[in-house]
Amino acid sequence: MIAALDLVVAVVVLAVLALGLLAVRRRVLARRHATFDCSLRLTEAANGKGWVLGVAAYADDALEWYRVFSYAMRPRRALSRSHLQVLDRREPSGVEAFSLLAGTVVVRCRDGEGPVELAMSPESLTGFLSWVESSPPGASAG
Repeated sequence: MIAALDLVVAVVVLAVLALGLLAVRRRVLARRHATFDCSLRLTEAANGKGWVLGVAAYADDALEWYRVFSYAMRPRRALSRSHLQVLDRREPSGVEAFSLLAGTVVVRCRDGEGPVELAMSPESLTGFLSWVESSPPGASAG
């Protein structure tokens, strides 16, 4: 009986530690970069599947995307500004709306690695489009 109770306590402590590490990671990322909520999908799947919840951060000449439920401190995907093309934007449709945060806008893009869709708030989209259209750091304006 005591061994079973010890096991339950150990599992609860490990779960709390795991969640705590995710929270600490998110704070560290937010302190290093200006981050915003951004879901990502690498393929244009029908029926709204394939979306992964994450956060994006502007770093030098790339948009770095991190999975929310990961312990990795490196971005899962980096979109180079010099190779990034914004193809179109739209509202989430059908079942897809349940896979994404409320009020998001879907942006279909292409970079050096292929097609990618990003879902973000309208405010984040404004900043993203400005960032894509501006000159990379160190580049001449004319």
